[in-house]
Amino acid sequence: APDVNHGGFGETALPEPRSGLGGGYDAALPLPSGFAVTNTALTEQSPAMTISPFHPPGVPMSAIQSGDTVADFSLPATGGETFTLSAQRGTIVVLYFYPKDNTPGCTTEAQNFRDLYPQFVKAGALVVGVSRDSLKSHENFKARQSLPLALLSDTDERLCQQFGVIKLKKLYGKEARGIERSTFVIDREGALTREWRAVKLPNHVQSVLDDVLSL
Repeated sequence: APDVNHGGFGETALPEPRSGLGGGYDAALPLPSGFAVTNTALTEQSPAMTISPFHPPGVPMSAIQSGDTVADFSLPATGGETFTLSAQRGTIVVLYFYPKDNTPGCTTEAQNFRDLYPQFVKAGALVVGVSRDSLKSHENFKARQSLPLALLSDTDERLCQQFGVIKLKKLYGKEARGIERSTFVIDREGALTREWRAVKLPNHVQSVLDDVLSL
């Protein structure tokens, strides 16, 4: 699948017209900039972009969304383990994606999860970090920050693609593919109940904990 720019730039196909309702689109739904409703048909006003009003902008159409059952996956984890989602049934899983080990923002986020980890455990939740780094890098990061949580190595981006977190970012004036900082809560039955994309760190981990405590 082609990369999608951070913030929703790039093209996604428009949804199929509704059957049995004249083939139009729901005029009650909010429309993105550049479109208008005429006789319940979606009309493009400018060629800036095409986007579905039924799907969050910037997220691939194939990416999982809140309410979906998360397809099973297995990835190598720190400690010589393999993490398999289906083996966690009955436990809330907090899956957080971050760009890179030992970078300032990712270190702060890991420390925040570390500091609140006992409260996540008390709430019956398992916190797991994911990036494209190697297991060797993960083990070093985990040891340096005294992280009690597992880190998963997604070097081939399979899980990143499943959750739609690979984006094009500006880095020193150049575009580069990378992970958009994102967090997902998967309930005890394996369904996605909450997602945070393009995460800003202040108070984020506390917000995730508050959400877990409400389940």
